Amino acid sequence: MTTAPSPAADGRARHLLVVDDDDRIRDLLKEYLVRCGFRVTGATDAAAARRLIESLEFDLLVLDVMMPGEDGFSLARWVRGRQATPILMLTARDASADRIEGLALGADDYLSKPFEPKELVLRIEAILRRTLAAPQAASLSLGVCRFDVARGELSRDGAPLRLTEAEARLLKRLAANPHAPIDRLDLAQDAADPTGRAVDIQVTRLRRKIEADPKNPRYLQTVRGVGYMLAPD
Repeated sequence: MTTAPSPAADGRARHLLVVDDDDRIRDLLKEYLVRCGFRVTGATDAAAARRLIESLEFDLLVLDVMMPGEDGFSLARWVRGRQATPILMLTARDASADRIEGLALGADDYLSKPFEPKELVLRIEAILRRTLAAPQAASLSLGVCRFDVARGELSRDGAPLRLTEAEARLLKRLAANPHAPIDRLDLAQDAADPTGRAVDIQVTRLRRKIEADPKNPRYLQTVRGVGYMLAPD
């Protein structure tokens, strides 16, 4: 019997979203996780998951990779462009390339099917413990620069650096998920140009302010085929 998971800061049960197109697996997981003390919501596909994520608050997402239409990798990329909610990915494939892709997108763990439900619970609890132990930093160190995440303010050696509203908004989006690649077009949704060109210009300007060598960035990195990633010290 698994011990009850630690509650959230407000005392409520941890709320999980399980996304799997297999009704039988999804219902079995939901039933087991509820018995283990979690609050669980299910979604049949990525579209349904997006609607739930935009309207409800979840403590952790369990995403199946192989789904018809949009797959779990694409959904994880979309989530990481918006929030830092922990993600555990499930797949019937055990290829190392799939595990690497999932983790590169910002997933916190990866479990191959078939698996024991108890192992899933243990992995979920481990992720939640890490999340509780590592709250989001109030500020991030970028070499000689420091970014105050809450205020959206950048400084170099203690002296303030001017940011445009668009630059501050972009840096805050990247800072919300440090060391996790964020899709360029997801970032562009907050910009004036949905093609991503405005994001590219803002990144270039930010690198001139942050990087010692803007042409070889250390902190505001390009992730080929995905978008950009902030890699603080």
